[in-house]
Amino acid sequence: MTNTVNLPGGTALPVIGFGTWELRRKQAYESVRAALEIGYRHLDTATLYRNEADVGSAVKDSGVDREQIFITTKLHPRDARHARRALETSLDQLGTGYVDLWLIHWPTGRDELVPTWRELLAAKSEGLARNVGVSNYGMDEIDLITEATGEQPSVNQISWSPARHDPDRLEEHRRRGIVVEGYSGLLNTDLRDPVLAEIAERHGVTPAQVVLRWHLEHDIVILPRSSKRERIASNFDLTGFNLTNDDITAIDTL
Repeated sequence: MTNTVNLPGGTALPVIGFGTWELRRKQAYESVRAALEIGYRHLDTATLYRNEADVGSAVKDSGVDREQIFITTKLHPRDARHARRALETSLDQLGTGYVDLWLIHWPTGRDELVPTWRELLAAKSEGLARNVGVSNYGMDEIDLITEATGEQPSVNQISWSPARHDPDRLEEHRRRGIVVEGYSGLLNTDLRDPVLAEIAERHGVTPAQVVLRWHLEHDIVILPRSSKRERIASNFDLTGFNLTNDDITAIDTL
């Protein structure tokens, strides 16, 4: 299993990221510090999460070189008409001169899709964001902004889990060369499912680890979130076992 996937511009994106949704203030700071100590090098935040300053402080205090950490933040669609100002605020909160990935958190109104995408591309041209992408976009919206500008998103971050597994949708992204990041994979899964329990017991791991590893087998970047250090560690510890093809097929059909 590879630890990174290359984005179109050549940036290495770590396939295991640390999500920070609903983590605030001290909890966000301590969780990010723990994640970096454990070995995470990919952090995911957003203007909406209101924790960018906490994430930035944790990065600064971690002792890990900023260049070694892949940081994503997201533009709230309500800020689309002053996107540049919103990004500058995010950079100020994070205490960094650039983000590795800037996403539009979910689609704006249809008339603003292309202008907003142009704002993200301008930020990339200026070096404020090394890569740009989208979140919660459908393929029609991705094709619309790509055809209008000649540049497609590097990433689409979408809800993904065994229950929401859609091979056709995955293939549509692959065909376009767009990396899929999956969020809420554990939240949207019944971890007590007997299929997961059997697979986990056989491999000597937890059902959560099975689900996260299943994402990676499908080349989906994951963003598990926890405020508990032992859970943060186990969510990162996914290389000591291998799912069989039968395991993967069984999870695909949950």
